[in-house]
Amino acid sequence: MIGQKGKVYLMGAGLGEIAYLTLQAQALLSQAEVIIYDALVDDSILTLIPANCLKINVGKRGGQPSTPQAEINQLLVEYCLRGKQVIRLKGGDPFIFGRTTSEIQALIESQCNFEVIPGLSSALAAPTLASIPLTDPVMSRCFAVMTAHDLEALDWQIVSQIETLVILMGGRNLAEIVHQLLRHERLPQTPIAIIKSGGCPQQKVWIGTLNDIVEITAHESLSPCVIVVGEVVRLRDFLNPAQHSWQPNQPLENSILNLDTMNLPLFGKTILITRSAEQSSQFSDLLKAQGATVIEMPALVITPPSSWDSLDQAIEQLEKGSENHFDWLILTSSNGVEYFFNRLINLGKDIRSLGQTKIAVVGKKTAASLQERCLKPDFIPPDFVADSLVEHFPESLEGKRILFPRVETGGREVLVQELTTKGATVVEVAAYESGCPESISPDVLEALQSQKIDVITFASSKTVKNYYQLIQSLPEHTLPPNYLDSICIASIGPQTSKSCINLLGRVDVEPQEYTLEGLTQAIINYLICAADVSAC
Repeated sequence: MIGQKGKVYLMGAGLGEIAYLTLQAQALLSQAEVIIYDALVDDSILTLIPANCLKINVGKRGGQPSTPQAEINQLLVEYCLRGKQVIRLKGGDPFIFGRTTSEIQALIESQCNFEVIPGLSSALAAPTLASIPLTDPVMSRCFAVMTAHDLEALDWQIVSQIETLVILMGGRNLAEIVHQLLRHERLPQTPIAIIKSGGCPQQKVWIGTLNDIVEITAHESLSPCVIVVGEVVRLRDFLNPAQHSWQPNQPLENSILNLDTMNLPLFGKTILITRSAEQSSQFSDLLKAQGATVIEMPALVITPPSSWDSLDQAIEQLEKGSENHFDWLILTSSNGVEYFFNRLINLGKDIRSLGQTKIAVVGKKTAASLQERCLKPDFIPPDFVADSLVEHFPESLEGKRILFPRVETGGREVLVQELTTKGATVVEVAAYESGCPESISPDVLEALQSQKIDVITFASSKTVKNYYQLIQSLPEHTLPPNYLDSICIASIGPQTSKSCINLLGRVDVEPQEYTLEGLTQAIINYLICAADVSAC
């Protein structure tokens, strides 16, 4: 725990992604008991919190439903008074156009401990990541930051004279902002940049002037965005050599590039990863290292099983002295490893309870998760798939008792059947449950609608099924007809490929080695072939 008494940390999440989170914020998140967060906070940050941390989404996104501020204040006070360590997580910096003052006042009135943890504001970071300096010895000796929530409250006569303007939350009011600046004698040829989702994989930048920016962005969704007005916008092309091919008024995406990045095999490709909502993506790091723009789509929600009873009873039988001890423990996923060993510890036991029980795992990632627990598997089947586990098992299965912690519903039965056929007694216990998220995130939906996605990846059959379920739940005509025709469908292995074919109609990529590294290389090979048939 962070401390013995309840305390509230009013924390800035920066631009949303983990990369822009402070080290102090990361350390506190890893020990949080309650997190109350805004809609602009990226899902990847939530992977840092403990599994038993209570998550409360309070919205706070322009134009969408959100929890009333008074109710948020009450939540902070209530959980703090219960002795909990509470994180109030906000996008950007907590004091930049947030309502932190109201929350602090409520905490002070209730005599609650609190601390403010600064964050990187999009007002400063988004322009920098779009290669736009806010100050320059010649073009900009000062800048002002403002919000577009209440345009009538601004003194436009003064505002229009400031060399560089940074406007937050202005996407829906762009036309009125431009009107006010022109009305107060800002020149029509004044450069303006609109930076959407700054610092995120889906970052997009529009460049124009006050005279034409409304027309340029007429059919675009701009929120969340940062607007920069001033001559410094002209420096962008000069300060970012990779953009020298840019033409005026042409939308620019993913603007922080360099020549080394451009030479990577996946440069210019946008890849959608379907994954568990609770897990950070090693796969994302592998693809980004090859130059890809990655968008992550939670397609699995991992939760505890409906009951711990069967797992608890099995854990009691683990030790060698037990009449019904187990000869082998089989783990087929990282989720199985995490939930099994967490439950072992919750019952007051540790890895010594395994005694002489041997461990077999399926997959490199599962083995890596086991090694994080300071354990080395006794057996990993070749090809890293469950189908080869029985065929290559290192000893006779006749008379062996095997403990198999697994997903509560929806798992494949073939492995259990084959083990039983070979003479083993398999005790299946529910260690976790996996379900489908309620909806597709707006960023993912927009990328699919605008046909920005080059590749969709699936690392399990269940992510295919849940992806299909989410797509089918969308209103008619939400996505373009035959939107999948131009997208490469990449599967990690044979069973996942079968689900792709059954539900999506085809699969384009399946690696020879059924690992994330193998899938990354297979995607590279496929895209090289697609671009140059002679290279295949």
